[in-house]
Amino acid sequence: MKTVVVFSGAGMSAESGIDTFRDGGGLWEQHRVEDIATPDAWNRNPDLVTRFYNERRKIIIGANPNKAHHDIANMEHLANVHIVTQNIDDLHERAGSTSVHHLHGNIRYSKSSGPNQEKEFFQIDGAELGAADLCPDGYRLRPHVVWFGENVPAYESAVLILNEADILIVVGTSLQVHPAAGLIQFASEAEQKFIVDPNADSLAVPNDFIRVNKVASEGFAFILDKLKFIP
Repeated sequence: MKTVVVFSGAGMSAESGIDTFRDGGGLWEQHRVEDIATPDAWNRNPDLVTRFYNERRKIIIGANPNKAHHDIANMEHLANVHIVTQNIDDLHERAGSTSVHHLHGNIRYSKSSGPNQEKEFFQIDGAELGAADLCPDGYRLRPHVVWFGENVPAYESAVLILNEADILIVVGTSLQVHPAAGLIQFASEAEQKFIVDPNADSLAVPNDFIRVNKVASEGFAFILDKLKFIP
């Protein structure tokens, strides 16, 4: 059985109605990154940060996996599939994928704002995380999200996953956010590599990538047909 690694970004969930960081008119446009997505922002105003992620969590809970999410989940009948995602939503899991590796956290969970943040994650019941929600050590719970300026604890394990790829499919990411963007270099031995994006021709990827200039759902339909992985 071939090992397929899907490396997904915000464009993967765009068709589900979840706006990307660079989209206009969404939640991100109403706030500066410095005010809601950095450790300093949390230290200055944890209530504002919590409210922002509560709103974003509400949107994600109300969204549904799109066709591309379901196609990836269905590929598990035909290949050994692992997903490395930059997304903080849980749409891959809700579509049925069983091996999902979140680089930047999962908004449906929280973690301690104190030391040892990666020791334990706490599932959030519904959309609301409140000021009174504390970890067992008494620290306020914060969203389980990697903010700008923070290390990416899951990076090393993602490298190991990329190393195992026979087929690499990159979808919905501009490959501009580091260090995540550098992960594709670790799939150098993959037999086939695809990048799916409406602007795939303009993205900086090695020449051995097949560029698929389509949105995620259309791009996966194309790849599944090319690989004869028909769910």
